[in-house]
Amino acid sequence: MNRFEGRVGLITGSLKGIGLAAAQRLHAEGATVIFSDLNPPGSNEVKQCLQGLGVKADYIGLDVCEESQWEQALSTIRSRHGRLDVLVNNAGIGSTGAIEDISLAAWRKTLAVNLDGVFLGIKHSKSLMAETGKTTPYGASIINVSSIMGLVGYSETAPYNASKGGVRLLTKSVAIEFATKKVPIRVNSIHPGFVRTPLLVTGFENWVRLGAAEKVQDMIDMVATATPNGRLAEPSEIAAAIAFLASDDASYVTGSELVVDGGWTAQ
Repeated sequence: MNRFEGRVGLITGSLKGIGLAAAQRLHAEGATVIFSDLNPPGSNEVKQCLQGLGVKADYIGLDVCEESQWEQALSTIRSRHGRLDVLVNNAGIGSTGAIEDISLAAWRKTLAVNLDGVFLGIKHSKSLMAETGKTTPYGASIINVSSIMGLVGYSETAPYNASKGGVRLLTKSVAIEFATKKVPIRVNSIHPGFVRTPLLVTGFENWVRLGAAEKVQDMIDMVATATPNGRLAEPSEIAAAIAFLASDDASYVTGSELVVDGGWTAQ
C-alpha cells in the first residue's frame, strides 16, 4: 500500500515511541518523512534512526517550544521539499505529582511542550500546508497527539491532563476555522491510552518514586489489568490510527477525536 506516495510528512518528537512508529509507518506507505526532535542532526541517535530509509527520510532539529525554530523548520521544508502534506504534532513530556508539590516552572514547561508546541506547529505550517492541500483530492492533514488524559482526569497528573485537554479543544477550534474558511487542511486529535513507550516508563518511574508501587512492572501490570483489552498498546497500533487520519481514507474526518485506548474510557 502506497497511500502517501509523493507526499511529505513532518513528525515531531519522532526519534522514539509513538512519533518514531508513526514516521516509520508513513515512510513504509510511500511518504517522504521528516523526522524532528531535540537531537542535533549529526547525533548517533539521528543517524541510527535514518539508517536504511534512503532519500525519502530527512531530519530537522526542532524544539517545539521555540517559535523561531518552527519558522526555520518550515522554511527548510519549503526549500528542500516544496510541500507539506502531513503534520503530526507528537512531541510531549509527562508530569506527575500532587498539585501542591508542582512548581510553576514545571507546570509551564509541560504546557509549553504539550500545548504551545501544537499551537506553534499549526500556526507556522498553515501556509505551506494550505498550498499543498490544494494539490490533493482531500487536502492536507494535521494530527495532534493528545491522550486519554485529555478526556478524563487522573490523580496527580494535573499539568499533563490540562495540556492534553487543551490539545483536544485547540484541535476542534482550528478544524472549524479551517473548514469554514475553506482552508484545505483537516485537523484531528488522537487519544492513545497506555502505550509501551519510553515516556510511559519514565512516568511510571516517577510514580514508583512517589510510592505508588514497588517497581515499574507493577505499574504496567496495574494499568493493563484496568484496561478492558487487558494489555498496553504497542506504538505501531497508534501509528496505524495516525496513518488513517493522515490519509485520504479520512477524507470526511475533521475536528474529531480518535480514541485508541483498549476500552479504557468506555468504562
